Amino acid sequence: MKENSHTNFNYFMAVPITDTKKLEQNKDDMKIKMELLILRIQSDVCKALERVEGKEFKVDRWERSEGGGGITCILQDGEIFEKAGVNISVVHGLLPIGAIQQMRARGKNLKEGPLPFFAAGVSSVIHPRNPNVPTIHFNYRYFEVENNDGTSQWWFGGGTDMTPYILDEDDAKHFHKTLKSACDKHNSSYYGKFKKWCDDYFFIKHRNECRGIGGIFFDDLNDPDKERVFQFVTSCADAVVPSYLPIVEKNKNKGYGYAERQWQLLRRGRYVEFNLIYDRGTKFGLFTPGARYESILMSLPLLAVSMEI
Repeated sequence: MKENSHTNFNYFMAVPITDTKKLEQNKDDMKIKMELLILRIQSDVCKALERVEGKEFKVDRWERSEGGGGITCILQDGEIFEKAGVNISVVHGLLPIGAIQQMRARGKNLKEGPLPFFAAGVSSVIHPRNPNVPTIHFNYRYFEVENNDGTSQWWFGGGTDMTPYILDEDDAKHFHKTLKSACDKHNSSYYGKFKKWCDDYFFIKHRNECRGIGGIFFDDLNDPDKERVFQFVTSCADAVVPSYLPIVEKNKNKGYGYAERQWQLLRRGRYVEFNLIYDRGTKFGLFTPGARYESILMSLPLLAVSMEI
């Protein structure tokens, strides 16, 4: 389903967080546009995975007393996907001191808090059962923060990256080619710049290891203007299914043994280490009042090991 003059709310995985009348009446507001985008992307990805698995996601719509809420979709113990989570959140309220300090460390010129904020994003991690199928992660988000002097700031962030357990070079080429095509629609420099950013970001420093084969990653993106950055983010989010599902279909029935499974669990342990120690989204979520920890830690696999045994 693509955006049109009248939104088909029945397509979404649950009732939107914002009242549907407000969504229909304020479609030029970037907060609304972003919420409608992440609702659609969540449904696109969930329905694509359901077709492969033959099993439906469990859906949990939640609200926070501080403002906003989210929709958590989890598919677990499938034949193809051991655990897949596709979450959205649309939250607002007062940005706590810890989150402000984290943003200042990235160069944000934010005043003393707490400060009013809005954040909307979609986040997903898909852990397959078969080690021949890679894990994929994607996240796309939008922030607005109001300073107490009447000024405000906005920016987008996100990316898509893949972690194979058994490397297939053709799959890696397909994945990166799909992301490059999405980037090239908007700026020929984006793919090279955001690929390097991804390689640098998803590096497990204490292990001196890359988490996977990378992809694209960007943050604090507010140039050239709000609408054009939004269109770029839309293209990237729309590239998730065509970048990943052909790889799943190609590899889901390949055979594997005990050694391949143990290697997969070890690499998943590294995945957990990165998310708990370095990931910005995890840190922001944990700093936010009324945080829903089940959704923040959705990226954890069903099974993993942290050392060779």
